[in-house]
Amino acid sequence: MADKVSGRTDTEIPRGRTAGRDPVPAPDASRRRMLAVTTAAGLGLLTACAGTSSGADSASRASPPGRPGSSPSAGSASPGPSGSASPGRPKKRRRPELPRGGRELFPRYRLAGFCGLPGAAALGRLGTGDPGRRAAEAEKVAHSFAAGREPLPVLELLATVANSAAGPDGMYRSRTPAATIRRFHRVARERRGLLLLNIQPGRAAVLDEVKALRDWLVHPDVGVALDPEWEMGSGEVPGDTYGHTDGHELTKVARYLSGLVEKHDLPQKPLVFHQVATSVVGEQSALHPQPGVALIKSADGIGSPGLKRGTWRKLVHDLPDGLHTGFKLFYEEDAEGSRLMTPKEVLALRPQPEYVMYE
Repeated sequence: MADKVSGRTDTEIPRGRTAGRDPVPAPDASRRRMLAVTTAAGLGLLTACAGTSSGADSASRASPPGRPGSSPSAGSASPGPSGSASPGRPKKRRRPELPRGGRELFPRYRLAGFCGLPGAAALGRLGTGDPGRRAAEAEKVAHSFAAGREPLPVLELLATVANSAAGPDGMYRSRTPAATIRRFHRVARERRGLLLLNIQPGRAAVLDEVKALRDWLVHPDVGVALDPEWEMGSGEVPGDTYGHTDGHELTKVARYLSGLVEKHDLPQKPLVFHQVATSVVGEQSALHPQPGVALIKSADGIGSPGLKRGTWRKLVHDLPDGLHTGFKLFYEEDAEGSRLMTPKEVLALRPQPEYVMYE
């Protein structure tokens, strides 16, 4: 039977109860298993190209591009018009800003772009072809959704990826090599866009995965996207069932990011969480916005325009104060048996999405 909320197959599967949760409908098992297996293979290819290990700690072993204060965009002093400060005068520290100016994302900007991982085409458009070309396309996409706001292109790179195999530490996830993150961070900066680091935690603790990316998150043009559909409990395997988070956990992540913003005087940092069904995010009333963090609830789900509108209405019902909204589109899967929604149709949704992401 078609799931009228997500547009995916709705079949009940045997599974153990986790943390008092009732079993939830399984997603399209064939698709999710394909993604998990493809991801593992893609990470292997990626690692070979990067010349580094794809082990669980590979992201933390290689150094990210500089530290806070190492470049103008990371909050360092900026040179004068001639390239040097005036003689006898101390350099005036320039507060870090967003890639296209200012320190607040909304309501000035509308975010739009692609997600993905190189070597794993099934995971999104960002993982196909030359990253520079994908970034140029993301710029065009952002302009098509601007609608009176300033466009801000986004590259959403999978930084922690759920796997169908347990791995050496039993966490059912892999971390993208730092060399790859560095490459996409550089591309994002060249386009004056945002880099979002997407986390599919498997059985790992979400906050631990966020903290593992700290050296990237201290930069003013890097944020976080969480994919709780892939957050597994004990005994659960990515690809077999929907994962789950709740407002308490999301608030902990937001507090951590807020601490980084305060410590390093960063501009507002985006924290996106993609939600495919109401069961994926529990106790939403416990989600509390934090200073310096823009919380964005992004409606996930595959299907026709009608099905996606139904998903949207269900997920934005009784939206807590302080939450911004996002919307996810699938180039291939949304079009199977139907068609892709147009920018005009997406912008007609209410509330109007402030982040639009294509996979």
